[in-house]
Amino acid sequence: MNGVLVPRAYHAGPLAVQDRVGVRELAGHVGRSIGTQIKDVAAAFLGLQPHLVVGAADASGRMWASLLTGPPGFVRATGPDRITVAGGLPEGDPLAGALAAAGTPVGTIALDPRTRRRMRLNGTLEPTGRGFAVRAEQVFANCPKYLQKRQPLELLPEGAGVVRRGHGLTPGQELAVRAADTFFVATTAEADGVDASHRGGLPGFVEVLSPTELLWPDYAGNAMFLTLGNLAADERAGLLFPDWESGAVLQLSGRARTEFGADGERWVRFTVESAVEGVHPGRLRWSAPEYSPASPPLSPGGHLGSTTR
Repeated sequence: MNGVLVPRAYHAGPLAVQDRVGVRELAGHVGRSIGTQIKDVAAAFLGLQPHLVVGAADASGRMWASLLTGPPGFVRATGPDRITVAGGLPEGDPLAGALAAAGTPVGTIALDPRTRRRMRLNGTLEPTGRGFAVRAEQVFANCPKYLQKRQPLELLPEGAGVVRRGHGLTPGQELAVRAADTFFVATTAEADGVDASHRGGLPGFVEVLSPTELLWPDYAGNAMFLTLGNLAADERAGLLFPDWESGAVLQLSGRARTEFGADGERWVRFTVESAVEGVHPGRLRWSAPEYSPASPPLSPGGHLGSTTR
């Protein structure tokens, strides 16, 4: 589009989706908020967080999203374009090896359910003696849309670690996905890095079509289309479903593609290739949610009405 500022943060994938949806000009304005520097308010926010979601590819190239936890201050800004994370992932987590390898492209998101605030920082990993650091290449905040409000209840120091691995969902895992109001998605576009993002809605907004196939709507957001843009370039994706009330996590790796409806609706269809269920030590239990007022209502039979879309 002539005359529209195109932030360098947008590679060909997001630009193609923005054009298809007709939001290139809006995305150009919103994209000006993407920078490489960690502002003081963002540094203060990070220092208060008890968890951080990290997305990356494992040694075999599968995309995953993992959850790191620790006392506030375990993740903090240590420079204008650098954060450090103390500690690491439990043994057996799919990304434990990747977060120890220098130069790993990573996407991170810090989300605070107490305040409905979130911050994303994408960059390159540097191992440290106590954990790892990330050299920032993209830093930006998102609005509180679709974030559920929760309060922390207690810290559970013990955990069994990884309790189950498979190539599809068990019946119990299917129930957990159907009950989810929040999940995180890690995507990549190879040379353009990795991104970790949030998806939220009322329980049931993620449909389980089979033990190896999920479907969810792409609700209207900030017009950047970083996730869908990455998927347009590379179908690999990693999902993280946190069980807020128990602290357990379900991690899925597979491939995703976007389906565009004639009426402007968008859906993401995800094929499960690998699943890991874990109960990690040092996890937090959270209260029941106060749902976001922005979340669209679901129809009585689920928002699809049909699984053939």
